[in-house]
Amino acid sequence: MTAISVGQAVILGVVEGVTEFLPVSSTGHLKIAEGLMDIPVDDKSVVGFSAVIQVGAIAAVLVYFFKDIKRIVSAWFRGLTNREERYHHDYKFAWWVIAATVPIVLVGLAAKPLIDGPLASLWVVAGSLIVGSGVMWCADQMGRHKRGEDDTSFKDAMWVGCSQILALLFPGFSRSGATMSTALVLDLDRVAATRLSFFLGIPALTGAGIYELKDALGAGVGAAPLAVGTLVSFIVAYASIAWLLKFVAKHSFNAFVIYRIVIGVALLGLLGTGVLNA
Repeated sequence: MTAISVGQAVILGVVEGVTEFLPVSSTGHLKIAEGLMDIPVDDKSVVGFSAVIQVGAIAAVLVYFFKDIKRIVSAWFRGLTNREERYHHDYKFAWWVIAATVPIVLVGLAAKPLIDGPLASLWVVAGSLIVGSGVMWCADQMGRHKRGEDDTSFKDAMWVGCSQILALLFPGFSRSGATMSTALVLDLDRVAATRLSFFLGIPALTGAGIYELKDALGAGVGAAPLAVGTLVSFIVAYASIAWLLKFVAKHSFNAFVIYRIVIGVALLGLLGTGVLNA
């Protein structure tokens, strides 16, 4: 018996693919979906499953931004041996992504018992969805949206990278929401903020998925549900990325703010009435 069936894996793959890069919290939505399907949200294998299927969404980023990633990685390798190449923005950006990933890795390893335990509660998810909505709205109002992707700096990358810790500790806050909000406060425009969030998510989420793979398989989730969930996540996430980039080019984040508040309040109601177990 596996903790998650293939049918449930399909549903969770869709949820992950739709929500991973939208600023609405993929972790929060996964936990809600798991709760509605009577899957224990704090089970070790379930936590591992959620992390592993994120790799499908990350693969979608790699495919969608293949030309950009190839350009950045090539610049990084050239810069390792060519001093002149080190002045290129792409070379610097590659190092910034690496450096900005270190804080979330350190916190993730140090706080893993809390992340997998008390902080996995749906009460935390509900509160984080609502509080994160306020942060996102304020950031969108405060930001002057005057800087593009080529204007990003090491300071920008580090601030945005460190903001991922909020989503790590408080599922429901949203990694995308935290990173985009931070980028907006730093006056990046919405498209630049969204793209920076994508690039910074690649190493963090890929590493988390690889790290959790042993727990997912070893604790009861079969290879078939993992494979199916990851594939579905990839397909849906690719479509989600394309839609989001077009949306943020012409719209504010207000629709996401409202949606998050509605979901957060609804979740509080479900928990308060006992329909869902925290």
